[in-house]
Amino acid sequence: MNAAGRPPFLGRWPGWRLRALVALALAGCLTIFAFMRWLAEAPYLPPPSPAVRALAQDGPPLAINAPQLALSPRWQVDDAQRDAALAVHDLVERAARLGGLQLLLDDGSRHTAALAPRGFAGLGWAFWPLATLALAVLLVGSVIALARPHAANLLYLVITLCQFAGLLLLAASVAPGIGLPAPLPALDWPLRAGLDLIATAASAHALALYPQRPARDRRFVVVAWALALGLVIALALGRLPWAALHAGVLLLGALSWWIVRQAQQAGPQPVLKLIERCLAGGWLVASAATAVALSSAGNPNLVLAAALLWSLLPALLLLAPLVMRSRQALREFALLAGVSTVAAALDLLFITIFSLSAFASLTLVVFVALAVYAWARQWLFDRLLASHALTTERIFDQLYRAAREVQARPERHAAQLAALLRDLFEPLEVVRSQRQLQRSRVAGGGSSLLVPVLALPDDGPGTAAPSSTLMLRFARRGRRIFTREDARLADRVVEQLRRAVAYDLAVERGRAEERTRIAQDLHDDIGARLLTLMYQAPNAEMEDYLRYTLKDLKTLTRGLAVGEHRWSYAVAEWKADLSQRLAAARIELDWQADHDEDLRLGVVQWSAVTRVLRELVSNTLHHAHPTRVTVRLVLRQRRLELSVADDGQGSNPQAWAQGLGLGGVKKRVKLLGGEVSWRVCDPQGIVCEVRIPELAAKA
Repeated sequence: MNAAGRPPFLGRWPGWRLRALVALALAGCLTIFAFMRWLAEAPYLPPPSPAVRALAQDGPPLAINAPQLALSPRWQVDDAQRDAALAVHDLVERAARLGGLQLLLDDGSRHTAALAPRGFAGLGWAFWPLATLALAVLLVGSVIALARPHAANLLYLVITLCQFAGLLLLAASVAPGIGLPAPLPALDWPLRAGLDLIATAASAHALALYPQRPARDRRFVVVAWALALGLVIALALGRLPWAALHAGVLLLGALSWWIVRQAQQAGPQPVLKLIERCLAGGWLVASAATAVALSSAGNPNLVLAAALLWSLLPALLLLAPLVMRSRQALREFALLAGVSTVAAALDLLFITIFSLSAFASLTLVVFVALAVYAWARQWLFDRLLASHALTTERIFDQLYRAAREVQARPERHAAQLAALLRDLFEPLEVVRSQRQLQRSRVAGGGSSLLVPVLALPDDGPGTAAPSSTLMLRFARRGRRIFTREDARLADRVVEQLRRAVAYDLAVERGRAEERTRIAQDLHDDIGARLLTLMYQAPNAEMEDYLRYTLKDLKTLTRGLAVGEHRWSYAVAEWKADLSQRLAAARIELDWQADHDEDLRLGVVQWSAVTRVLRELVSNTLHHAHPTRVTVRLVLRQRRLELSVADDGQGSNPQAWAQGLGLGGVKKRVKLLGGEVSWRVCDPQGIVCEVRIPELAAKA
């Protein structure tokens, strides 16, 4: 709850919208309660035994067909059967006013049955979930219409109101026993049929209001409403057959599908693609329900199964916006809704075909539904979700690599973030704009996701200002829409990338400060002692040795203290250092160096290459006693090839003992991601070759 005491999703609503929502919710609850009380106070006849063959009051007896009476007049396909069922309901209503009803048994005897109000317990178990579903549909429609009151959402509210009324009438029709309030049986057929027509026409109109529509959609809307109103007028005049009604509804559904299909000619739109699939699936279910009802007019259980499919599927689809905030909840909801609808139809089929009792059929259906749910859930999530989802390990690995790349090359921040988001959402396109957003958000009805590219931290994590925005369009290559959950995930990726870069910067600063401290200590302490020993050297050879050692120490401390080294400057230092050492030993140096990019080396790269060169030259001086040393350095597209060759006395490098020197060379080359090898030169000597595929530069 926020400071005003409202739920978070209503915290930004103006007062009139909140009051309107509360009023609609209260009106819906009061309507359901009044409807329940109206039904509960109506006298009814409990389900008669199979021995009862007719009912009578003060006129000729009326034969009863209990299975046919279980169907509402809305789903009485045959007009004669509908009239007979209405006559029975009318007889029970008149008998309730006159005080009694006679039951005619198969043996010819008569019994008088007293009619009493059914009460809330007599509404039956099916009434309560249907009433709850009706209220949920009404609330969802109210929230959507009030959140953004424009024409399409108001039409959505009209559709939900029609479904709300239709579900309440369906709940009344499945109440056990015979007997409903006086006008309800006669109004059930025209009222529910009219609601279906209005809801279908409103659906076509709402779909025609989607952005980027062709101009001819206006004619489609006129055709839809003209057809619906014409059928409603024929229904009111009593001249509309049952088959003609369903043909009209299916025609309106096909028109809605055609409107969506035509709108996609402007380009790929995942939202419309999803709507098209839902319309196609709903149209097929409605067609199947109509076909079952027409071909099974003598089997009320099959007709009742078709009626459930026809009535419940649109209501469940209208609840989709309620669970669209979470993809996981949407998947579970869709799966449960589908399994529940199939289970209800199977229950009626088992009773009809296998003549099972109600308890045995319900038990069997529960086991079948659980098995189908378990199998379908595992198959659906494994095949459709797991194969496309990134694991946590892969996300972390890619995030780490992106952070390292961004630290090395800050200008690639947006490109690395776009690559991460491509792997996560698989969009059709990623476009960069100069819009500035503080947080990610979904746009275009789920077709696009806007992600801010926050400025990199200079002094650590903190409040970051957006520098630009990435627009991701059509998730999963256009097969699904973006949700708020995706926006939250994108925000977490952006923030974690910034934190990773900030952490690396902080670690690098700490390393630089520690290197500076170590270099200062070496210079002030060890350097001063070496200088004192040089002045006190007993002979010239010891003085020269200490002088060279002191120069090496100065080179080392200068390298530690400097945060970065230009490649050209480093090559010049390496050449000067090796030239001095080899000249003192009267050995010729052949130096070959070439590069295509003047990289800025970090301390790790500079120190590793420096120590490798020194160690290789030192091994040559101490063991090979050459007259000439050739050093070759080639840098091409950040690939470094380094070789040190001599004409000395070395042979068979595979038999060399791996001491500290050679081990240190291998360790440092491996640290840079390269490899090192030794081989015999022709005609004599040894050459060491170092290959580093990617010599990373310092930002």
